[in-house]
Amino acid sequence: MKKIESTAMILNIDNIDTDQIIPAKFLKATNRDGFGKHLFANWRYNEDNSEKSDFALNNYKKGSAVLIAGNNFGCGSSREHAAWAISDFGIRTIISTQFADIFKGNALNNDIVPIEVNQSELDLIMNQVNANKETKIEVDIEEQTLEVIGDGFSFKREFEIDQLKKKFIMADISDLEYLISIKNDVANYEELNVL
Repeated sequence: MKKIESTAMILNIDNIDTDQIIPAKFLKATNRDGFGKHLFANWRYNEDNSEKSDFALNNYKKGSAVLIAGNNFGCGSSREHAAWAISDFGIRTIISTQFADIFKGNALNNDIVPIEVNQSELDLIMNQVNANKETKIEVDIEEQTLEVIGDGFSFKREFEIDQLKKKFIMADISDLEYLISIKNDVANYEELNVL
């Protein structure tokens, strides 16, 4: 994956922790599939499992791959299930002013690109998406650029990303798959460097 092009959803809440992203009662499974239906479950659903009309994500086009969130997204416990749920839901980019470090690593490990912007930039992007839900968000992973386009509005900036994780996302491989692919190089290095 080299580019993400999508509309966006806004969840303008600060300090969203991993228990809110995926409540603990859904952590029994060890397979990554199926967690998306439980993403923000306590906020998304009523007791009868119908969608809450006042929850922000229930009011955006299904299939949006970009989430715009408040400050300090992914704080709390280190559960990787939070990233699994976000990925399984179809979100490929999260834009915020700050991410918890462990969540940021888990996101990158699950092909989710976390992009940090400053508060004024976040406000600008949120205002545009609120004004027009068809606003397009383009994330060029290779060039490391974020672009927001809609109704004569244009915003573009570069973003930082761990270069090794970038390589994995673009090649659609995991850390383990990468290590397996270079096992001969590692064996050769060890053989040459044995004391």
